[in-house]
Amino acid sequence: MPPSALFTLPALRRARDLIDLRYAEQLDLATLAREAGYSKFHFSRAFTAAYGETPRTYLTRRRLERAKSLLRVANLSITEICLLVGFESLGSFSSLFRRVVGQAPSAYRQESVRYGGPPPIPGCIVLMWTRPTLSASPEKRAAGRSG
Repeated sequence: MPPSALFTLPALRRARDLIDLRYAEQLDLATLAREAGYSKFHFSRAFTAAYGETPRTYLTRRRLERAKSLLRVANLSITEICLLVGFESLGSFSSLFRRVVGQAPSAYRQESVRYGGPPPIPGCIVLMWTRPTLSASPEKRAAGRSG
């Protein structure tokens, strides 16, 4: 491992963690590079070298993974899921989903229901739980509900 990797990898992990945490927000290359402490172009090259995909590809993959999970477990419309994971257009989401997964989001959901039963989490609960609040973290909200 080259000595520069000791500095580079933690910085890249901070940016990757930001993607994992805020995948539903509009994250641009400048924001991610700033999190890592690099210029946009150096960050993009370093991220691709370290993780084998561009930051945009990683962000898109995380969004699709989350959408697949929500299609399996939440009773939300495909449009709601599309917007909830950070896509702005249902058409582009559906065509990308079909290209990557191999089937349309509705077909993916139908297959999941056929093999695993109906989604166990009502959509209203997912929307309530994921709604941002300024006053309390999810942990504090959960503690307040149970007490």
